[in-house]
Amino acid sequence: MSEVEVQASATPVGKGKKGEKKTSKHAKPTHPPTSDMVNMAIKGLKERSGSSLQAIKKYIAANYKVDPEKMAPFIKKYLKSAVQSGSLVQTKGKGASGSFKLAAGGGSTQGKPKAPKPKKAATAVAAAGDIKKRRRSPPRSRLRKGRRPPPPPP
Repeated sequence: MSEVEVQASATPVGKGKKGEKKTSKHAKPTHPPTSDMVNMAIKGLKERSGSSLQAIKKYIAANYKVDPEKMAPFIKKYLKSAVQSGSLVQTKGKGASGSFKLAAGGGSTQGKPKAPKPKKAATAVAAAGDIKKRRRSPPRSRLRKGRRPPPPPP
């Protein structure tokens, strides 16, 4: 054996410098962002009363090469945040369930939906407080008036 072969075999193969980093851990996805896919699904479905979560998933699975089960949490997260920001309108249901439509003005209506919500919440809290004040339990004496007297002892 020559000296070159001995030196080459002494050096570990495949190990580089400690400071070197791998170029990419994950491959970039071939599909567009979730927000774009959901918006295109709602546009493409053209449902009058809004598109359901199930229909959106089905559309995304058919038109983009993604697994709808793996994308489900991302779709739900986008739907909730888009409804809150005002870019989507929820026509039925709560949270990520129900039906969704694109907002009429796109993103321009962001300030309008936010303003009524706190007012409704404030009036609901005030109404709940009024109801609690009105619904006091009656005194014990009133409760016992309606009861039949106990039977006499034998």
